[in-house]
Amino acid sequence: MELTAKGTVAGIIYRNDENGYTIFTLDTIDGDDITCVGTFPTLSVGAVLSVSGKVVVHNRYGEQLSVEKFTMSDPTSRQGIVKYLSSGLIKGIGEVTANSIYDKFGEDTFGVIENNPMLLVQVKGISQKRAMDISNAVAELKSMQEQIMFLQGYGLTVNLSVKIYNMYKEQTKRLVLDNPYRLIDDIDGVGFLTADKIAQSMGVERLSEFRIRAAIVHELKEAADKEGNTYLRFDDLMDACSKILEIDLTQCGQLVEDTVTKLVLEPLVKVFDEDGVRCIALLRYYKLEKAIANKLISLNHDAKRILIDADSLISQFETVNKITFHAGQLGAVKSALINGVTVITGGPGTGKTTIIKCIAEILTSHGLRLEFCAPTGRAAKRMSQSIGSEAKTIHRLLCYEPKGDKMAFRYNRYNTLPCDVVIVDELSMVDVSLMSSLLSALESGTRIVLVGDKDQLPSVGAGNVLADIIHSGVVEIRYLSHIYRQSNDSLIVSNAHLINHGQMPEINNHSRDFFYMNYSDFNQVSDTVVELVTTRLPKFTGLPSSEIQVLGALKNGVAGVENLNVRLQQALNPRVYGKAEMQVGKSVLRVGDRVMQTVNNYELPFVKFGDNGIVENGAGIFNGDIGVVRNIDKLNGIMEVLFDDNRLASYTSADLSDLQLAYAITIHKSQGSEFEVVVVPLVNGPPTIINKNLLYTAITRAKRAVVLVGSKKILALMIHNNYVAARATNLCRFLQEENAVHQKFFGVTNQTVFNNDAEEDN
Repeated sequence: MELTAKGTVAGIIYRNDENGYTIFTLDTIDGDDITCVGTFPTLSVGAVLSVSGKVVVHNRYGEQLSVEKFTMSDPTSRQGIVKYLSSGLIKGIGEVTANSIYDKFGEDTFGVIENNPMLLVQVKGISQKRAMDISNAVAELKSMQEQIMFLQGYGLTVNLSVKIYNMYKEQTKRLVLDNPYRLIDDIDGVGFLTADKIAQSMGVERLSEFRIRAAIVHELKEAADKEGNTYLRFDDLMDACSKILEIDLTQCGQLVEDTVTKLVLEPLVKVFDEDGVRCIALLRYYKLEKAIANKLISLNHDAKRILIDADSLISQFETVNKITFHAGQLGAVKSALINGVTVITGGPGTGKTTIIKCIAEILTSHGLRLEFCAPTGRAAKRMSQSIGSEAKTIHRLLCYEPKGDKMAFRYNRYNTLPCDVVIVDELSMVDVSLMSSLLSALESGTRIVLVGDKDQLPSVGAGNVLADIIHSGVVEIRYLSHIYRQSNDSLIVSNAHLINHGQMPEINNHSRDFFYMNYSDFNQVSDTVVELVTTRLPKFTGLPSSEIQVLGALKNGVAGVENLNVRLQQALNPRVYGKAEMQVGKSVLRVGDRVMQTVNNYELPFVKFGDNGIVENGAGIFNGDIGVVRNIDKLNGIMEVLFDDNRLASYTSADLSDLQLAYAITIHKSQGSEFEVVVVPLVNGPPTIINKNLLYTAITRAKRAVVLVGSKKILALMIHNNYVAARATNLCRFLQEENAVHQKFFGVTNQTVFNNDAEEDN
């Protein structure tokens, strides 16, 4: 229910000065008391507010008004003026002085303070300096209030307005009026459409250079963030910009060229030719891919030879572990022992983990210092369990240190990691930004082994690191295709490979881990998924519902992720009297809910618990991290989430929008994770999404069992759809160019002598 009210702030129940989250009571002009919650840059008892928002009902605190917009004016009554002046916001005024000021000036108090502050010296105890301090403090408060209200006048929410004000402070109005498009670059959460709406309402010309510049930068960022492209063809960029500007830029040639030239000079973009085609990239991504190429080729060239009897040591490992390596596995191990850079790629059950263990044991036994890492907490945890050694997230390995909204690491090009070998798992998930950070922290001569499945979905972030390295052909690539890990009654691994080769999976009643349920009606699909998670699979597997993960292709629809989350929450964690909950966007999150972080938050602090209590204090919760809501303090606007790797993070109202329910998640968000049991609803959708790679990725996330629910028609469509969105990236080309330079000046890069036993899977 929407509500608008006006009144005086009677009392502040709670305030978090760091993020502005405030709970207060409002005495309305109708005589009612309303409890209000929201974000305010500052607030004092006695302030006169007009507020509007939605009425929400809390099971402990009752009705509250969640404030979405407000305006503030000076109090006029004696009580209001005295309370406002003595609230503590204005230094040097207590209740006695505030009463004395009102006794002297009455309802003209604020006019005197703002326009003729020297009259305040007529009040006992106020000197000329104190009078000016009071006037300046009131002016600063009013300026802040005016800046916030100015922003709200353009339809911005209170939260966003406060975020903008905290960035620009007293310069807010001037900077936004000067160039509203700067908000896109400076403020997280402001895109082109929001900035353009403000600009157009201010009368900014549709063909202004500011507007075209903003559109270009916006489209390049969108291409990177949503499609993974590190550059665009110039013509494609102009087409995209023309659409959002609703202007044909082909008719604005000189203006466009002048704008691009200035962007190059800033410098913000890089313009280059590829095969005679004009292209443009954000300079940041261009430099990141250049740096990756340079470092990989250098590492590969500078590797120090290790004088060991590889055959004997590998044979010893086989004997101890009672295994026999296939030729492809032998080649992968030997390559990692000789080359500076080795890529090992293969699907499930092809022995990647065993190879890592063998490499690690041999190199460790010769005194080399090894580090193991993966891009996500779940992937690192799974790697640790598989190899029996500690694996860290890449962020933790590099010792992430929050610095604003940017990544900063203690280990970097100036302070390199103290290690000889780094083994990275789940490389397909690593984007160019994280890859560049990792490589820059490696000193010359360090070996790096890159492990991943080339057929998995590419990283969520910009770039296509694993695929580009493989396609470049400039470092040693070891392909694994022979399947080892599968018992007679197991079908997950073999069916994953069948699907990857465009073949229908084997479905029979003898399998213990691969099941298919044929339903054509999406309502039946939705009902069946809920039934499987809540009752049937826990009974069949003996596992709790918390170990069963639904992976969906699409967010929307009856059998989409969002609807399934609502239904699963109702079934597994329903509303119960006394159980705390909080409205977050369109969802309600309550204690016990499974949730996921949806963006990288480099500054969010956490405490990590070990067997003996606290083991680590740190910061940084990242996109895809899954946890459980452990506590909600509605009064203080705080929610605590315990993540799978025992990190406990406290969310304030400003960060809660980054969380979403995770009983069901998209397959894209599941990359790098492994779940005991996976349920996959098969739904219809665009061929760019409903394809073989997506289904293959979903199935390979399952450890103990997978259940597909849907029609055979959709199953067949996905398996026979080989569509893979090609990403526009420079890394492959840069690697080949850098390698050619190295060969010219230093000769052929040192490569392994075991190429004859490579097992290729093309």
